[in-house]
Amino acid sequence: MQIKTPEDQVDRRSFIRRLLKASFIASGMGATGLAFWDRKGPGRFDSQTSSPLLPSFALPEKKPAMAVVRGNDRGKCLELAIKAIGGISSFIRPGDRVLLKVNAAFATPPFLGATTHPECVTHMTKLCLKAGAASVSVTDNPINDPVSCFELTGIAPGARSAGATVVLPTENQFETYTVPNGRLISNWPVLCKPLRQVNKVIGLAPVKDHHRSGASMTLKNWYGLLGGRRNLFHQQIHAIISELGQLIHPTLVILDGITSMMTNGPTGGSLDDLKATKTLIAGTDQVAVDSFGATLLGKTANDLPHLLMAQQAGIGTVDYQLLKPVMITQSSPAG
Repeated sequence: MQIKTPEDQVDRRSFIRRLLKASFIASGMGATGLAFWDRKGPGRFDSQTSSPLLPSFALPEKKPAMAVVRGNDRGKCLELAIKAIGGISSFIRPGDRVLLKVNAAFATPPFLGATTHPECVTHMTKLCLKAGAASVSVTDNPINDPVSCFELTGIAPGARSAGATVVLPTENQFETYTVPNGRLISNWPVLCKPLRQVNKVIGLAPVKDHHRSGASMTLKNWYGLLGGRRNLFHQQIHAIISELGQLIHPTLVILDGITSMMTNGPTGGSLDDLKATKTLIAGTDQVAVDSFGATLLGKTANDLPHLLMAQQAGIGTVDYQLLKPVMITQSSPAG
C-alpha cells in the first residue's frame, strides 16, 4: 500500500527537467571529486602521517538533552524540537561558522526518503543564520556523482535558497586522518577541511533501514566523511560506525523520521518501502537519538550492535530514557 504524502504529488516533468539539468552540470564539471566518491577510487593515502586531531564540536556546558516531536511538518517539528532542548541560541551564537553534515548519498528525489530532506536543510540553515551565525555550509561525500546527488535530492537548491554554501568533496578537502586508538580509521582519507573551517557541526539524517548495519541514522551519517575505498569497511560495518562516533563529536544531531524507510535500505526506490512515522528527534547524544530512532523501524538498540559498541566506547547511552526526553506533538507548545 502506497503512502500518500504531499511529496507524492511531485511534478514528473519538473523532475525530468531537474534530472537533465543535473546531468548536464555533472558532465560539465568532469571528474570533480571522482576519486573520492567512486568505489574504485584510491584506498588509503600514500602519506602515513595523519593530520592533527579534529576538535570536539560538542558544547561542554550543555547537559545531554533530547526532544521527540510527533507531527507532519518538518519545519515546525524541527523548530519545536530545538526549542525544547534550549533553543537555537543555546547552540549557535553570533559569529559561529556552522557545518551541516547531510546524507546526500544517492541521486534520488527527496520523496523516496534515501537522503536528508531539503526542508530540514532549509529550516536549519535559517535557524542558524537567525541566531547570528556568520556562515552555514553543507557537505557530504556521496556514493554517486556529488553534483547530481546534491541537485537531485533538492539539498543544494534548498541550501542555497536559505543562504548556505554547498561544499563538494573535491580532492583538496580530504586529509589523511587517524582516530585515536582507531583500528579502522587509521591513516585514512577523511573530509576534514570543511570541519576545520567551522566551530559548530550539526548532523541531519533520515531514518532508514540498512541491509548491512540494520539501520542508517545519525551515527551512520558520518560515513559520508570517509573517502577512499570505504566499501572495504562493509564487512566490519558495526565497528566502523562506532569509530565514526569517535571521529566526530557534533554540536547537535537531528533525526528525521517524519517518513522512515522501513525496507530495502539504504537506497529504497519505491514508496512501498516507506512509512509515515511522523516523528522528528533532536538531541546532543547521538547514541540516545539513534536508539529512539530504532523504535521507528520496529527495532531496539539490542538489534543494532553498533549502538552498543558506541555506548561501550563512551560516545553516548542507548538508554534514552536517562535523558528524560521532552515529548511533544506538533500542535502543542514546547513546554
